[in-house]
Amino acid sequence: MTETSQEIRVLVVDDSPISRKLLEHTLAEARYTLSFAKDGADALRLFAERPPDLVIADWELPDIPGPELCRIVRTKFDGAYTYLMLLTSNSDKKSIAEGLAAGADDYLTKPFDAGELRARIGVGQRVIEMHREIEAKTKALSLDARTDPLTGLANRRAVEEWSVKQISGAVRHGYPIWVVLADLDSYKPATDLFGHAAGDAMLQAFGEIIKKNTRVSDMCGHMGGDQFIFVISHVSRENMNLVLNRLRDKIANYDFFFHDVALPLFANFGLAGSEGGERLELRTMLQQADGALLEAKRAAQTPLSEMTVKK
Repeated sequence: MTETSQEIRVLVVDDSPISRKLLEHTLAEARYTLSFAKDGADALRLFAERPPDLVIADWELPDIPGPELCRIVRTKFDGAYTYLMLLTSNSDKKSIAEGLAAGADDYLTKPFDAGELRARIGVGQRVIEMHREIEAKTKALSLDARTDPLTGLANRRAVEEWSVKQISGAVRHGYPIWVVLADLDSYKPATDLFGHAAGDAMLQAFGEIIKKNTRVSDMCGHMGGDQFIFVISHVSRENMNLVLNRLRDKIANYDFFFHDVALPLFANFGLAGSEGGERLELRTMLQQADGALLEAKRAAQTPLSEMTVKK
């Protein structure tokens, strides 16, 4: 049995015995190893023993809400990737966005259709297996050949190799895929004012920010100079806006110091991709993302004179 064909360990978190039994029955014929928790505390205990591959959690748990459980898992168990799915009777878009922002990968409204649930879990399984494949191949490859020595992120070669496969999977299975190009526009002013050491330190800080805010199932990398890239899948366009806005907030609130001098970080982003079902090529997506990035830079127009130290 290969690494990617291992059984998927699924944890169901629901305080209702009827709901747990219904989920067990729905997934009985699939190749999953099921375990059950009646509340958030019980789920976290099982996580501490051995993190599952996929979690199906009710939004309304007796001790902590489902979104809060997602937030704790993403914070406390960030060493292992787990696909998180929320079940909710609430179809309000704002609430759903809250759950996704908390770290959930997907959601399903109740009462759910058994076929749709199995299909969505199938999507999660593909993401998990893709992650396993990436992890296995990463161990077998020379990290030096595919890692940017300055930021520690994937370099252009590694990003492009991974992206081609991810895009091929998106075209084949019809899931959303996005390429985001980011220019760290505070890099050149910092270098002009304080030298290349300041610019390098700023690139490293920015790399750390995006690494901490990129899911394990996605990819971020350093393309060279002041340009970075993200490749993100299984996220709608609407939620991509949430992802980028959250990242902008992280960058704006980051305290960057060079030789005890506080300097601002600012970046612009260009997005290109598809909600699914379109024929895509990495080269075309990069061109489109670069065009969107240029438009964003024209709209921002942060002049050099604004690159001043923080008070």
